[in-house]
Amino acid sequence: MSLSTTLPPAPPALKWSALLSIVLFLALMAANQVLITAQAPQGLISFQLAATALQSLSIISSWGNSGQTWAVSVLWLDFILIATYVVALLMLVNYLMSDRPGVREQKLGRAIKALFLATGVSDLSENVLLLNNFSPPTDNISLAASVFALIKFTGLVVGTAGLVILRAARRRPLQH
Repeated sequence: MSLSTTLPPAPPALKWSALLSIVLFLALMAANQVLITAQAPQGLISFQLAATALQSLSIISSWGNSGQTWAVSVLWLDFILIATYVVALLMLVNYLMSDRPGVREQKLGRAIKALFLATGVSDLSENVLLLNNFSPPTDNISLAASVFALIKFTGLVVGTAGLVILRAARRRPLQH
């Protein structure tokens, strides 16, 4: 009777979805470099966090027509990233839960999954609002997009912390 703390190899679907998420993320970060201006020092992230119409308009104006085309393209590509990273994170939770049969661990796993789903919905909502905030920007849409962006970033950080807690909850899995 040996107690193993190693997980079986990750399923191929998890590996592929994680790899696709990373590739899409890196592509979006590369495209974001075009959007860096004095008014948007973090590119599209500055636009996501612009809480007023004035800030949004200033960022959009600094991009010019070609920058706006890039920004819209990045936002549309982000829809694909959202789907892939949410699927990858849900599969990762399932994989990390595979040797955690305890009731508390199962509850935590369900909560982490719900958090990652909420993060994805928040990211989708943010993108829709940002696409609608190009002509003309409004305070309500800018503020709502900023709130959804903060929910997304918070959800990703808290969900990742939840994964760490999940794995640390029991150093040795229960025997079946």
